[in-house]
Amino acid sequence: MTSESSAPYRGLIDAGVLDAAVLLEAERSAARRGISCEHILLHELGVARCALLETLAQYYGCAFLQYDERLPVPTELFAGLDPKQLQAQAWFPVRKLENIVIIAAVDPNDAAMRDAVRQHLPASAYEFRVALREDVSWYIQDYLHAEAPLLIGIERTGLAYWRNTMAHWRTKLAAHRTAHARARTSMKLLRWGLAMIALANVLTHLTSNVLAPYHLPILLAGILLALIGLVDYLRVRKARMDLPCSRELFDITIENIRFTQRYHLPEAPVHPQDDSHLARLAAAIPNHCSVLRPVPASKERTHLARERNILAAQRTIAASQRTSYARARTGLSLIRTGVAFIGLAIAIHKLLGESPYSFTEYLLVGAGTLMLFDGLLWYLPARRLKYGMGRELPR
Repeated sequence: MTSESSAPYRGLIDAGVLDAAVLLEAERSAARRGISCEHILLHELGVARCALLETLAQYYGCAFLQYDERLPVPTELFAGLDPKQLQAQAWFPVRKLENIVIIAAVDPNDAAMRDAVRQHLPASAYEFRVALREDVSWYIQDYLHAEAPLLIGIERTGLAYWRNTMAHWRTKLAAHRTAHARARTSMKLLRWGLAMIALANVLTHLTSNVLAPYHLPILLAGILLALIGLVDYLRVRKARMDLPCSRELFDITIENIRFTQRYHLPEAPVHPQDDSHLARLAAAIPNHCSVLRPVPASKERTHLARERNILAAQRTIAASQRTSYARARTGLSLIRTGVAFIGLAIAIHKLLGESPYSFTEYLLVGAGTLMLFDGLLWYLPARRLKYGMGRELPR
């Protein structure tokens, strides 16, 4: 014999899904543990959702409604409703067909629930359909914006928005790194050009200051390469002066990943690899593992969407670090080239033993000095970012 509280599920016995003894034990277990019998039937006894809904629909004499996150619920239906009251009475408005409002309810025949619907949701006609308790809870959580650990369906729209925001930021950082690579390539052309000019100058001095026929192509090729490299480098530098420096890089990355703090797992702390701000920021996002449940599939996709956002935040931090290192490499390359050409000018002067310095040597010293100072402008902000600026991470 089954008790009166398990009466809605007796159809499962008639359909041969469960034995009467199993259903009675499920009801007793639910009472002892303070959970619904529905939860035990679905998640412990493995009763199919459709079978359970069909049984409930036969019992209550109405159609059933299954949770579907794609269902477009009009805002006018749920605006201003109290989620706690909806949870207590187990109902939620899901559709409006012409003048008929469709209500998903755990007990469609509950008179108190029907009175509450008429009081809070005036309409000319209502249609009450039976739904599972957890389905009603998911509708309430989705459309009335519960806390982050509970949000499911429409939460993915917000998650997708933030993934797009971080993707835009990473795309901009990738463009900056490409600009740095182009600047270093232009600088190599400039370096080759100046080296060929210096070579032509040395060869000319070694032949009694006579510009030999085979010296001229070297000189012209050097001038051409140097001009191409200089023009391209100046063009890149002018277009990319908005490259993020230490403070801007740190602040923008924080704003892009701040929202992921809602999805942190406090039981999975991660220690920063070093004392830099980006390393400590990365440690603020612990390793994220989704707890997946097979039903419904939409809920599983939401957990996966949360995990993708955590991974996207980690990629954003890594992209910021790569951009910082790309800036530092560009600066160090400029510094190295500048020092090399200053040393080359001094070496040429000592080798030729002439005084005062020639025009070529002044050119090399001037170009090297400009490269040295420009390299410091690229490198120093990245170094400050690496070793910190004395600021604390936001909480």
